[in-house]
Amino acid sequence: MEQKHSIVHLTNPEIDRVKWDTCISNAPNGLVYAYSVYLDQMSRHWDGLVLGDYEAVMPLTWNRKYGVAYLYQPFLCAQLGIFGSAIDAIMMEQFLYAIPSKFRYWDIYLNHQNLHPIRNIHFYERSNFILHLDQPYQQLYNSYRENIQRNIKKAFQLGCTTVKGFGVEQVITLARSQMRDGGQETEENLLRFAKLYSLLEQQGQARTYGILSSKKELIASCVFVFSHNRAYYILVGNHPDGRTIGASHALIDSFIKDYAGQQMILDFEGSDIRNVAFFYSSFGAREEKYLGVKANKLPFYLKWLKDQGQP
Repeated sequence: MEQKHSIVHLTNPEIDRVKWDTCISNAPNGLVYAYSVYLDQMSRHWDGLVLGDYEAVMPLTWNRKYGVAYLYQPFLCAQLGIFGSAIDAIMMEQFLYAIPSKFRYWDIYLNHQNLHPIRNIHFYERSNFILHLDQPYQQLYNSYRENIQRNIKKAFQLGCTTVKGFGVEQVITLARSQMRDGGQETEENLLRFAKLYSLLEQQGQARTYGILSSKKELIASCVFVFSHNRAYYILVGNHPDGRTIGASHALIDSFIKDYAGQQMILDFEGSDIRNVAFFYSSFGAREEKYLGVKANKLPFYLKWLKDQGQP
């Protein structure tokens, strides 16, 4: 494929956000994570690689440590990579080779349409699960595994009810209690997401869902974010009391019931964890592969620290 324009690296202030967001909106592989508002809130810093007049783009989410700039995947940004039309191996290679050499370490995820092998670049596969909702609810429900159907019935028989549109802080509180790392970075990331949620909710692109117990306690919760005819199951907060009564099963089922028959994909955002992957597939979701990329061009003394598991 011949390109009429070259790929340029633009620093954050140089990016035309209107053109950037238009590219993401029009891209066949566009995802919510690549919009400027999402990147502004969730990434510590981000630049962009831009082909021509924003015909295709690639966000470069970066940070700096020990004086060295590196590329990383921000919190709750499941897939980034190259966005645009007709992305083939040649375009992928040109974008990845255009990443500035100042980024000495990469640990990033591409997206489900960036699947071409590129010479001298180390990829590894990751798994997402998606469910097309363009069928009647009963047909979708019949595709659930029997244990999912049984848990849904159990939750509602025990007096659970669905609630929607409540404050995101309640989801964050439950999510925080589940996270192993309760340090400062976790708090910063959750604060970033709370700000993002507020912006997206104002645009009708985000909504909370939850399950209340018979005692009216929130025992399962999540945030759904919407773009590109996708609903992203993006932040989950569950109470231990909900695990034994099928609360999270009932929550997902309630969402599916609300959106059944629409041209929408439910995007579960993963997972590579076997039990979680099995849970998502139990709703009839199918696997969708995407690639991670790692590159280590650090100085030898920093490479040693990285090999020892130092941040």
